[in-house]
Amino acid sequence: MSDEPRWLTDHERDAWLALAKLMFNLPSALDAQLLRDSHLTLFDYFVLSGLSMTPGRTMRLSDLASFVSSSLSRLSNVVKRLEQRGLLRRAPDPESPRYTVATLTDAGWDLVVAAAPGHVAAVRHYVIDGLTPSQIDILREVACHVTRQIAAAPESASQPR
Repeated sequence: MSDEPRWLTDHERDAWLALAKLMFNLPSALDAQLLRDSHLTLFDYFVLSGLSMTPGRTMRLSDLASFVSSSLSRLSNVVKRLEQRGLLRRAPDPESPRYTVATLTDAGWDLVVAAAPGHVAAVRHYVIDGLTPSQIDILREVACHVTRQIAAAPESASQPR
């Protein structure tokens, strides 16, 4: 097996650089809209909207961390801040007290409902509008493929092989 890297072709490099630019610019644009209109970051919004879509507006923190693709420690810090704002509350899981659940409060519900139209408009503006249904299918397919590749990678691996 050769130790020579598998360099990107010009075509692959152009696709990678376009994706990298997207990964850096889109979250900033969505953050700016949410901060301006609702005083929420994109991550805050995903936490609150994730809770808003669950039965009882309640989820274990470990499941919520998975939903928002976050470490439990990062999520815990954000949940603490959102709890201080009265947007959610934490409590021991009634089914298994060694776990903690987060529950969206009425104030959190009201904020996420108020924030949703502006967020959706920004997503439409930056991502969806102008794409054909076929391009949207391809976008979803590519995003799911990359997400699966990341999920399948061993966490201890420092470099893909």
